[in-house]
Amino acid sequence: MCAIEYYTYDDYVSWEGDWELINGIAIARHGSVAMAPAPMRKHQNIAGRILTQLNNQIEECERCEALMEEDWKIGFDTVLRPDVVLVCDEQNDSYLTKTPEIIVEVISKSTAKKDEKYKFEIYEKEKVNYYVIVYPDELIAKIYKLENGKFEKQGDFYNQAFLFENTTCKPKLDFEQLFKKFKKQ
Repeated sequence: MCAIEYYTYDDYVSWEGDWELINGIAIARHGSVAMAPAPMRKHQNIAGRILTQLNNQIEECERCEALMEEDWKIGFDTVLRPDVVLVCDEQNDSYLTKTPEIIVEVISKSTAKKDEKYKFEIYEKEKVNYYVIVYPDELIAKIYKLENGKFEKQGDFYNQAFLFENTTCKPKLDFEQLFKKFKKQ
């Protein structure tokens, strides 16, 4: 007989390594083991460029901030750490408590299923306004907008800009600019 361990946020904060917690199940963020290697430089570079664009777009907005790899405590047994978030009116400094308006996940081979299925379902259930999944090898981003409680695909973006209208500060991402450096390689 095989037993699955059930964990809570109290367990999570004591762990070493790079973990997320989904419905009480511990999942390594970037691979199958806790001390998996850090994401590839391309992954980090794209996430950093997205963070920079969002921060530049919301510079005048005092209510919102763009953050990278912040814990979002959804419940006592679920803690996720998206690559990039745009969150507004957050008061807690330890972890996010409010649903982010935008979440960006940069896909890697080891996280694809988790990001495309499990996190997709959680973000939809938690009413995230926009979920952006970036595929660094293909230099494409798929954007989903929450409409009537379900994510509706807005399109595949590789050289276009997208305005996030259903957010407090209405930033945009310019994917031509985001991917420009990598198209030359």
